Amino acid sequence: MSQTARTRPEGSERALSEAYDTALLDLDGVVYAGGEAIAYAVESLGTARTGGMRLAYVTNNALRTPDSVAEHLTELGIGTEASDVITSAQAVARLISEQVPQGARVLVIGGDGLRVALRERGLEPVESADDDPVAVVQGFGGPDLPWGRFAEACYAIARGVPWFASNTDLTIPGARGIAPGNGAAVEVVRIATGAEPQVAGKPLPPMHRETILRTGAERPLVVGDRLDTDIEGAFNGEVDSLLVLTGVTDGAQLLAAPPQHRPTYVDADLRGMLTGQPEVVEAGDGFRCGGYTATAGAERLELDGEGEPMDGLRALCAAAWTAGGDAACELDGGKALARLGL
Repeated sequence: MSQTARTRPEGSERALSEAYDTALLDLDGVVYAGGEAIAYAVESLGTARTGGMRLAYVTNNALRTPDSVAEHLTELGIGTEASDVITSAQAVARLISEQVPQGARVLVIGGDGLRVALRERGLEPVESADDDPVAVVQGFGGPDLPWGRFAEACYAIARGVPWFASNTDLTIPGARGIAPGNGAAVEVVRIATGAEPQVAGKPLPPMHRETILRTGAERPLVVGDRLDTDIEGAFNGEVDSLLVLTGVTDGAQLLAAPPQHRPTYVDADLRGMLTGQPEVVEAGDGFRCGGYTATAGAERLELDGEGEPMDGLRALCAAAWTAGGDAACELDGGKALARLGL
Protein backbone atom coordinates (compact mmCIF):
# COMPACT_ATOMS: atom_id res chain seq x y z
CA MET A 1 0.00 0.00 0.00
CA SER A 2 1.35 3.42 -0.87
CA GLN A 3 0.69 6.57 1.12
CA THR A 4 -2.04 7.95 -1.13
CA ALA A 5 -5.53 9.14 -0.32
CA ARG A 6 -7.63 5.97 -0.29
CA THR A 7 -11.12 6.67 -1.62
CA ARG A 8 -12.73 3.25 -1.16
CA PRO A 9 -12.12 -0.08 0.58
CA GLU A 10 -10.36 -2.53 -1.70
CA GLY A 11 -11.57 -5.93 -2.84
CA SER A 12 -9.72 -9.23 -2.85
CA GLU A 13 -10.63 -12.31 -4.88
CA ARG A 14 -8.53 -14.47 -2.56
CA ALA A 15 -9.17 -15.01 1.13
CA LEU A 16 -7.04 -12.53 3.09
CA SER A 17 -5.48 -15.44 5.00
CA GLU A 18 -4.14 -16.69 1.65
CA ALA A 19 -3.20 -13.33 0.13
CA TYR A 20 -0.93 -12.33 3.06
CA ASP A 21 1.76 -14.37 4.80
CA THR A 22 1.42 -12.86 8.31
CA ALA A 23 -1.44 -11.31 10.25
CA LEU A 24 -0.26 -8.60 12.63
CA LEU A 25 -3.17 -8.73 15.04
CA ASP A 26 -4.06 -6.24 17.71
CA LEU A 27 -5.40 -7.87 20.87
CA ASP A 28 -7.74 -5.63 22.88
CA GLY A 29 -10.91 -5.17 20.86
CA VAL A 30 -9.85 -7.63 18.14
CA VAL A 31 -9.08 -10.99 19.76
CA TYR A 32 -10.49 -10.37 23.23
CA ALA A 33 -12.21 -7.73 25.36
CA GLY A 34 -11.93 -7.73 29.12
CA GLY A 35 -9.95 -10.97 28.89
CA GLU A 36 -12.75 -12.90 27.16
CA ALA A 37 -12.50 -14.00 23.53
CA ILE A 38 -14.50 -11.96 21.06
CA ALA A 39 -17.09 -13.90 19.08
CA TYR A 40 -15.62 -15.91 16.17
CA ALA A 41 -12.04 -14.97 17.07
CA VAL A 42 -10.80 -18.36 18.24
CA GLU A 43 -12.29 -20.30 15.32
CA SER A 44 -11.22 -17.76 12.71
CA LEU A 45 -7.63 -17.57 13.90
CA GLY A 46 -7.36 -21.34 14.11
CA THR A 47 -8.59 -21.72 10.54
CA ALA A 48 -6.22 -19.03 9.25
CA ARG A 49 -3.23 -20.65 10.94
CA THR A 50 -4.15 -24.12 9.71
CA GLY A 51 -4.23 -22.68 6.19
CA GLY A 52 -0.63 -21.51 6.52
CA MET A 53 -0.93 -17.92 7.70
CA ARG A 54 1.42 -16.88 10.50
CA LEU A 55 -0.29 -15.14 13.40
CA ALA A 56 1.56 -12.46 15.36
CA TYR A 57 -0.07 -10.48 18.15
CA VAL A 58 0.96 -6.84 18.20
CA THR A 59 -0.28 -4.87 21.16
CA ASN A 60 0.20 -1.36 22.52
CA ASN A 61 -0.65 -2.68 25.98
CA ALA A 62 2.69 -2.76 27.81
CA LEU A 63 1.34 -4.20 31.05
CA ARG A 64 1.75 -7.91 30.47
CA THR A 65 4.77 -9.90 29.34
CA PRO A 66 4.76 -11.88 26.07
CA ASP A 67 4.77 -15.08 28.16
CA SER A 68 1.61 -14.07 30.03
CA VAL A 69 -0.12 -12.94 26.83
CA ALA A 70 0.75 -16.21 25.10
CA GLU A 71 -0.52 -18.18 28.10
CA HIS A 72 -3.79 -16.23 28.08
CA LEU A 73 -4.33 -16.77 24.34
CA THR A 74 -3.58 -20.46 24.71
CA GLU A 75 -6.15 -20.70 27.53
CA LEU A 76 -8.70 -19.10 25.20
CA GLY A 77 -8.01 -21.85 22.66
CA ILE A 78 -5.49 -20.01 20.46
CA GLY A 79 -2.21 -21.89 20.83
CA THR A 80 0.47 -19.20 21.05
CA GLU A 81 4.19 -18.96 21.84
CA ALA A 82 5.77 -15.95 23.54
CA SER A 83 7.72 -15.30 20.34
CA ASP A 84 4.39 -14.67 18.58
CA VAL A 85 3.69 -11.65 20.81
CA ILE A 86 5.14 -8.18 20.13
CA THR A 87 4.41 -5.43 22.65
CA SER A 88 4.97 -1.70 22.82
CA ALA A 89 7.10 -2.45 25.89
CA GLN A 90 9.57 -4.26 23.62
CA ALA A 91 9.52 -1.41 21.11
CA VAL A 92 10.14 1.28 23.72
CA ALA A 93 12.85 -0.79 25.41
CA ARG A 94 14.74 -1.02 22.10
CA LEU A 95 14.26 2.73 21.57
CA ILE A 96 15.73 3.47 25.01
CA SER A 97 18.61 1.02 24.57
CA GLU A 98 19.72 2.90 21.46
CA GLN A 99 20.12 6.11 23.46
CA VAL A 100 21.55 5.06 26.85
CA PRO A 101 24.56 2.95 27.93
CA GLN A 102 24.29 -0.83 28.37
CA GLY A 103 23.24 -1.66 31.94
CA ALA A 104 21.79 1.80 32.57
CA ARG A 105 19.03 2.30 35.13
CA VAL A 106 15.54 3.11 33.86
CA LEU A 107 12.69 4.29 36.10
CA VAL A 108 9.60 2.20 35.35
CA ILE A 109 6.10 3.64 35.62
CA GLY A 110 3.99 0.64 34.64
CA GLY A 111 3.88 -3.13 34.92
CA ASP A 112 6.00 -6.24 34.50
CA GLY A 113 5.84 -6.06 30.71
CA LEU A 114 8.13 -3.04 30.80
CA ARG A 115 10.53 -4.57 33.30
CA VAL A 116 10.95 -7.79 31.31
CA ALA A 117 11.45 -5.86 28.05
CA LEU A 118 14.09 -3.59 29.60
CA ARG A 119 16.05 -6.55 30.98
CA GLU A 120 15.89 -8.18 27.54
CA ARG A 121 17.76 -5.12 26.21
CA GLY A 122 20.33 -5.20 29.03
CA LEU A 123 18.85 -2.34 31.05
CA GLU A 124 18.09 -2.23 34.80
CA PRO A 125 14.55 -1.31 35.90
CA VAL A 126 14.33 0.83 39.04
CA GLU A 127 11.39 2.13 41.05
CA SER A 128 12.43 5.55 42.37
CA ALA A 129 13.61 8.85 40.95
CA ASP A 130 16.25 8.69 43.70
CA ASP A 131 17.81 5.55 42.14
CA ASP A 132 19.68 7.74 39.63
CA PRO A 133 17.84 6.59 36.48
CA VAL A 134 19.06 7.82 33.10
CA ALA A 135 15.58 7.49 31.57
CA VAL A 136 11.92 7.26 32.57
CA VAL A 137 9.59 4.85 30.78
CA GLN A 138 5.82 4.92 31.18
CA GLY A 139 3.43 2.21 30.09
CA PHE A 140 -0.05 0.99 30.96
CA GLY A 141 -0.06 -0.08 34.59
CA GLY A 142 -3.63 -1.29 34.95
CA PRO A 143 -6.40 0.09 37.15
CA ASP A 144 -4.43 -0.44 40.36
CA LEU A 145 -1.37 1.66 39.43
CA PRO A 146 -0.81 3.99 42.42
CA TRP A 147 -1.04 7.74 41.82
CA GLY A 148 2.37 8.10 43.46
CA ARG A 149 4.02 6.46 40.46
CA PHE A 150 3.17 9.54 38.37
CA ALA A 151 4.90 11.67 41.00
CA GLU A 152 8.09 9.58 40.68
CA ALA A 153 8.06 10.18 36.93
CA CYS A 154 7.62 13.93 37.47
CA TYR A 155 10.50 14.11 39.97
CA ALA A 156 12.89 12.43 37.52
CA ILE A 157 11.74 14.42 34.50
CA ALA A 158 12.15 17.68 36.45
CA ARG A 159 15.82 16.72 36.94
CA GLY A 160 16.30 16.50 33.18
CA VAL A 161 15.91 12.73 32.74
CA PRO A 162 14.52 11.87 29.28
CA TRP A 163 10.99 10.48 29.24
CA PHE A 164 9.72 7.62 27.07
CA ALA A 165 6.20 6.25 26.67
CA SER A 166 5.23 2.84 25.35
CA ASN A 167 2.13 4.30 23.66
CA THR A 168 -0.44 7.06 23.94
CA ASP A 169 -3.78 5.25 23.46
CA LEU A 170 -6.23 7.36 25.43
CA THR A 171 -8.63 4.45 25.95
CA ILE A 172 -8.66 0.69 26.25
CA PRO A 173 -11.72 -1.57 25.68
CA GLY A 174 -12.85 -3.88 28.46
CA ALA A 175 -15.72 -6.17 29.37
CA ARG A 176 -17.67 -3.30 30.98
CA GLY A 177 -16.90 -0.67 28.35
CA ILE A 178 -14.17 1.78 27.41
CA ALA A 179 -11.63 2.64 30.15
CA PRO A 180 -8.70 5.10 30.35
CA GLY A 181 -5.58 3.86 28.61
CA ASN A 182 -1.89 4.72 28.93
CA GLY A 183 -2.36 7.90 26.91
CA ALA A 184 -4.58 9.29 29.66
CA ALA A 185 -1.85 8.55 32.22
CA VAL A 186 0.77 10.13 29.96
CA GLU A 187 -1.35 13.28 29.89
CA VAL A 188 -1.16 13.48 33.69
CA VAL A 189 2.65 13.59 33.58
CA ARG A 190 2.70 15.91 30.56
CA ILE A 191 0.43 18.42 32.29
CA ALA A 192 2.47 18.29 35.49
CA THR A 193 5.88 18.63 33.84
CA GLY A 194 5.32 20.37 30.50
CA ALA A 195 7.60 17.71 28.99
CA GLU A 196 7.03 15.58 25.87
CA PRO A 197 7.84 11.87 25.79
CA GLN A 198 9.41 9.89 23.00
CA VAL A 199 6.70 7.40 22.02
CA ALA A 200 7.32 3.94 20.58
CA GLY A 201 3.92 2.30 20.11
CA LYS A 202 1.47 2.21 17.24
CA PRO A 203 1.08 4.15 14.99
CA LEU A 204 4.72 5.27 15.16
CA PRO A 205 7.70 3.72 13.30
CA PRO A 206 9.46 2.12 16.32
CA MET A 207 6.57 -0.30 16.79
CA HIS A 208 6.38 -1.23 13.12
CA ARG A 209 10.15 -1.77 13.05
CA GLU A 210 9.98 -4.00 16.15
CA THR A 211 7.19 -6.04 14.59
CA ILE A 212 9.01 -6.65 11.31
CA LEU A 213 12.29 -7.44 13.08
CA ARG A 214 10.60 -10.06 15.24
CA THR A 215 8.28 -11.65 12.65
CA GLY A 216 10.22 -11.35 9.39
CA ALA A 217 6.88 -10.76 7.65
CA GLU A 218 7.13 -10.14 3.90
CA ARG A 219 3.42 -9.65 3.07
CA PRO A 220 1.90 -8.55 6.37
CA LEU A 221 -1.71 -7.62 6.99
CA VAL A 222 -2.38 -5.40 9.99
CA VAL A 223 -5.65 -6.36 11.71
CA GLY A 224 -7.04 -3.91 14.24
CA ASP A 225 -10.00 -2.07 15.70
CA ARG A 226 -8.50 1.42 16.13
CA LEU A 227 -8.12 3.96 13.36
CA ASP A 228 -5.55 6.11 15.15
CA THR A 229 -3.19 3.28 16.09
CA ASP A 230 -3.66 0.08 14.07
CA ILE A 231 -4.78 1.60 10.79
CA GLU A 232 -2.55 4.67 10.95
CA GLY A 233 0.36 2.41 11.88
CA ALA A 234 -0.27 0.33 8.76
CA PHE A 235 -0.47 3.52 6.70
CA ASN A 236 2.85 4.75 8.11
CA GLY A 237 4.45 1.36 7.46
CA GLU A 238 2.98 1.24 3.92
CA VAL A 239 1.29 -2.13 4.48
CA ASP A 240 -2.34 -3.22 4.06
CA SER A 241 -4.86 -3.33 6.88
CA LEU A 242 -8.16 -4.88 7.91
CA LEU A 243 -10.43 -2.97 10.30
CA VAL A 244 -12.81 -5.09 12.38
CA LEU A 245 -15.76 -3.49 14.13
CA THR A 246 -15.43 -5.42 17.40
CA GLY A 247 -13.64 -2.71 19.36
CA VAL A 248 -13.63 1.06 19.68
CA THR A 249 -14.33 2.19 16.10
CA ASP A 250 -17.93 2.63 14.97
CA GLY A 251 -19.41 3.27 11.54
CA ALA A 252 -19.62 7.05 11.93
CA GLN A 253 -15.95 7.32 12.85
CA LEU A 254 -15.00 5.18 9.87
CA LEU A 255 -16.98 7.34 7.43
CA ALA A 256 -15.27 10.48 8.76
CA ALA A 257 -11.77 8.96 8.68
CA PRO A 258 -8.99 11.11 7.21
CA PRO A 259 -6.72 9.44 4.62
CA GLN A 260 -4.23 8.04 7.13
CA HIS A 261 -7.05 6.33 9.05
CA ARG A 262 -8.71 4.56 6.13
CA PRO A 263 -8.23 0.77 6.16
CA THR A 264 -7.63 -1.34 3.07
CA TYR A 265 -10.45 -3.69 4.05
CA VAL A 266 -13.43 -3.49 6.43
CA ASP A 267 -15.31 -6.35 8.06
CA ALA A 268 -17.48 -7.08 11.07
CA ASP A 269 -15.06 -9.43 12.86
CA LEU A 270 -12.15 -11.79 12.31
CA ARG A 271 -14.16 -14.00 9.98
CA GLY A 272 -13.22 -11.40 7.40
CA MET A 273 -9.71 -12.87 7.31
CA LEU A 274 -11.07 -16.12 5.89
CA THR A 275 -12.92 -14.72 2.89
CA GLY A 276 -12.30 -12.58 -0.11
CA GLN A 277 -13.41 -8.97 0.10
CA PRO A 278 -16.09 -7.66 -2.29
CA GLU A 279 -15.12 -4.97 -4.77
CA VAL A 280 -16.53 -1.46 -4.44
CA VAL A 281 -17.26 -0.06 -7.91
CA GLU A 282 -18.43 3.26 -9.27
CA ALA A 283 -22.14 3.36 -10.09
CA GLY A 284 -23.45 6.58 -11.61
CA ASP A 285 -22.82 9.36 -9.12
CA GLY A 286 -22.06 6.91 -6.33
CA PHE A 287 -20.57 3.54 -5.45
CA ARG A 288 -21.95 0.02 -5.36
CA CYS A 289 -20.95 -2.93 -3.21
CA GLY A 290 -23.06 -6.07 -3.18
CA GLY A 291 -26.72 -5.06 -3.16
CA TYR A 292 -26.12 -1.51 -1.94
CA THR A 293 -25.43 1.79 -3.69
CA ALA A 294 -24.25 4.87 -1.75
CA THR A 295 -24.01 8.48 -2.88
CA ALA A 296 -22.84 11.69 -1.22
CA GLY A 297 -25.48 14.39 -1.57
CA ALA A 298 -25.12 18.04 -0.67
CA GLU A 299 -25.83 17.43 3.01
CA ARG A 300 -26.05 13.70 3.64
CA LEU A 301 -25.04 10.24 2.58
CA GLU A 302 -27.76 8.28 0.80
CA LEU A 303 -27.97 4.48 0.80
CA ASP A 304 -30.18 2.41 -1.49
CA GLY A 305 -30.65 -1.33 -1.90
CA GLU A 306 -30.35 -4.24 0.49
CA GLY A 307 -28.03 -7.09 1.31
CA GLU A 308 -25.16 -7.72 3.71
CA PRO A 309 -24.67 -4.78 6.11
CA MET A 310 -20.90 -4.74 5.56
CA ASP A 311 -21.43 -4.23 1.83
CA GLY A 312 -23.54 -1.17 2.63
CA LEU A 313 -20.85 0.17 4.95
CA ARG A 314 -18.16 -0.33 2.31
CA ALA A 315 -20.24 1.57 -0.25
CA LEU A 316 -20.85 4.37 2.26
CA CYS A 317 -17.10 4.58 2.96
CA ALA A 318 -16.42 5.05 -0.73
CA ALA A 319 -18.99 7.85 -0.98
CA ALA A 320 -17.77 9.62 2.14
CA TRP A 321 -14.05 9.23 1.46
CA THR A 322 -14.42 10.41 -2.12
CA ALA A 323 -16.17 13.55 -0.84
CA GLY A 324 -12.96 14.04 1.13
CA GLY A 325 -11.72 16.11 4.04
CA ASP A 326 -14.15 18.25 6.02
CA ALA A 327 -16.97 17.46 3.60
CA ALA A 328 -16.92 13.80 4.62
CA CYS A 329 -17.01 14.73 8.31
CA GLU A 330 -19.98 17.03 7.80
CA LEU A 331 -22.07 14.58 5.78
CA ASP A 332 -24.91 13.11 7.82
CA GLY A 333 -24.67 9.35 7.51
CA GLY A 334 -26.78 8.61 10.57
CA LYS A 335 -29.86 7.35 8.72
CA ALA A 336 -27.80 5.23 6.38
CA LEU A 337 -25.84 3.63 9.21
CA ALA A 338 -29.07 3.02 11.17
CA ARG A 339 -30.42 1.08 8.19
CA LEU A 340 -27.41 -1.19 8.47
CA GLY A 341 -27.71 -1.55 12.24
CA LEU A 342 -24.35 0.17 12.73
